[in-house]
Amino acid sequence: SLTSAQAILYGTLVVGTLDIVDAFVFFGLRSGTTPVRILQSIASGWLGRAAYTGGVGAAALGAITHYFIAFGIVATYFVVSRLVAVLTRHPIACGIVYGLLVYLFMNRVVIPLSAIGAATWPALPVLANGLLIHAFGIGIPSAVAAAAAQKSKEKS
Repeated sequence: SLTSAQAILYGTLVVGTLDIVDAFVFFGLRSGTTPVRILQSIASGWLGRAAYTGGVGAAALGAITHYFIAFGIVATYFVVSRLVAVLTRHPIACGIVYGLLVYLFMNRVVIPLSAIGAATWPALPVLANGLLIHAFGIGIPSAVAAAAAQKSKEKS
């Protein structure tokens, strides 16, 4: 049995970890980018270019920010799923759609409003990776966490 708080916590940990591991592996293999540099790039949403000279402190800010965003993504799905039952009845399909919507929101709203500034469409391999990790590593786990808590609630 999974409480609402547990569903959001576990969902956050799964989503945040799958997404950051994907970034470390994909960009590490593609361009040799280090995990510290990736975390600094997340912190650049707050600090702009200064994040890249901010050392481990900026990387830590990036990690905290990353998991905070994951929390927001999971909590949003959870809350909306309590109002729109189809989201927990069909978590795989709805999770995929949600993940793709999150990708668009992050890249067309959040990043342009951050210190990073205007976002451009990435190269096809980067776009494909981004869409896949958002559909399968962000959307589906968010939906499955919400559905698991809903099932626990229905049993009690």
